[in-house]
Amino acid sequence: MIDGSDLRAILVTAARHLGIGSLAGLGESGTPEDHDGGRQNLLLLVQLRWIAVAGQVVTIAVAQAGLGIALPLGPMAVVLAGLVLLNLVSLGWIARGGGVTEGVLFVALLLDVVALTLQLSLSGGATNPFTSLFLLQLTLAAVLLSSRATIGLVAITTAALGVLMLAYRPLVLPPGDSDELFRLYLVGMLVSFVIDAALIAVFVTRISRNLRRQDARLADLRQRAAEEDHIVRMGLLASGAAHELGTPLSSLSVILGDWRRMPELTSSPDIAREIEEMQEAVGRCKAIVTGILLAAGAARGEAPHLTTVRSFVTELVGDWRRMRSCFCLQVRDEFGEDEEIVSDTALKQVLFNVLDNALDLSPNYVELVLLRDGDTLRLSVTDRGPGFAPEMLARLGQPYTSSKGRLGGGLGLFLVVNVVRKLGGTVEARNRSYGGAVVTISLPLSSLTV
Repeated sequence: MIDGSDLRAILVTAARHLGIGSLAGLGESGTPEDHDGGRQNLLLLVQLRWIAVAGQVVTIAVAQAGLGIALPLGPMAVVLAGLVLLNLVSLGWIARGGGVTEGVLFVALLLDVVALTLQLSLSGGATNPFTSLFLLQLTLAAVLLSSRATIGLVAITTAALGVLMLAYRPLVLPPGDSDELFRLYLVGMLVSFVIDAALIAVFVTRISRNLRRQDARLADLRQRAAEEDHIVRMGLLASGAAHELGTPLSSLSVILGDWRRMPELTSSPDIAREIEEMQEAVGRCKAIVTGILLAAGAARGEAPHLTTVRSFVTELVGDWRRMRSCFCLQVRDEFGEDEEIVSDTALKQVLFNVLDNALDLSPNYVELVLLRDGDTLRLSVTDRGPGFAPEMLARLGQPYTSSKGRLGGGLGLFLVVNVVRKLGGTVEARNRSYGGAVVTISLPLSSLTV
């Protein structure tokens, strides 16, 4: 029985020897950039709370100094200080990398409801027109939380409003202004509506944008999972093919060994040379099959070693020219100061694959450009072939997307994109305006350096 690690190792070796790229890193957990939608939403709640603190300070100042309404400034200041402290705690939690679950968002909204309830109880209770601000918290809850949590917050908010109808500190108006109470209430309702409408429009829109981004990331993860499942199935086929090829290759090796001892065949130098070449080819095929079957546990196939960017590229170009018997490859070095890296077999096989594709379409000219862009290594392969069809550029990196018309073609670039992505890089392809195409591999040097 072949387990997951054995299968990954088999696939790495099979891909390397069959010339369809490298799958090193398959199944390894990388460190993708953190785009946690929960943290983004908690940050929006923090921003909303700062606005609430500033708005309450302005409202209290206008009521106390402008309208002459006596308010309990001490207790209200304590509530404001609590909101500030809650914001600082929330920012500290985000800075430490704490997870933001639905429970965290529920508690944050619940504390906002409690703070608003306390402020309203100190300034007229249910007679305060700013009770409509409860709707803002409920709107945010409906967007951010599950149905059960939203219903819970609705029940708590309703209970809080009921308490405000029974227990509150009445507003004390200046003498002679009691007749203005209803007009002030109407003005307060207008201000409260404007605040509610503006904040709901702004923050719900931003939260919805965060949720859409999160959905897009989940869709991308599903796509990657499907691609890796496809790669695993290819590994099963590779291991099965290796088992099946073992017996006929052994038979061919025995037959060729017998032919080498037959005088009627070895008497001809041309036939003897051809038999020797066939034995070398069979020996190479047997080595490939053996490597596939014995690769369990060897995630990279070959032990990595320290080198430099230029040495790595020089060795790679030499191996590729020797194996393809092709000297049409031109190399342009614009890297600048050399950098020590670990020789990565995966990257070597990726470049082999891209160079092979370019050679198939442009047998007389292939160019490899090596350059450095800040902390990024860029390797560009240019050819003078017909270029990529528009539909291929749109589906770059998807399996079986090929312009060569071969059955099962298009796997090479599919594996290239997946391996480079595992190393934290990107693959870009474009057509040149005067003919040919350019494939650029961009990799952070941090993924290759010690």
